[in-house]
Amino acid sequence: MVATHRDLEASFPMDKARLKAIPLFETLDDHDLGVIATFANETSVSADEVLVREGDFSYELIAIEEGTAEVRRGDETLATLGPGDYFGEVGVLRNEMRNATVVAATPMRLITLTTWELKRMRKMPGVMEKLSETIAARG
Repeated sequence: MVATHRDLEASFPMDKARLKAIPLFETLDDHDLGVIATFANETSVSADEVLVREGDFSYELIAIEEGTAEVRRGDETLATLGPGDYFGEVGVLRNEMRNATVVAATPMRLITLTTWELKRMRKMPGVMEKLSETIAARG
């Protein structure tokens, strides 16, 4: 079953130190981390849960805090992701459909940011530069 945005939302306050452990956010100052902490969401998922499905609309970026996931396109496994990795930025920033399916290989703890929240982050050049670099590297 694909996790929906409602499934991924949580009411836990986000600690800035946890955000700083994600490479996407590691170079941000305390002020910017504090801003992101106010709208970042946390969720936990079980092994084998489909986090996003290829071809679905892309409406959030997901960063892995704990656990591992497999990135699949069709029957092919393209990559294994772990703590500090993130996905979904291509679809969200380019307003494109998901280009791969991501499945939890182990129980996971995730940090999520919606399209709207990422738009708010456009005023944070460090984050947007890192996302642009990642998109370019992933082709």
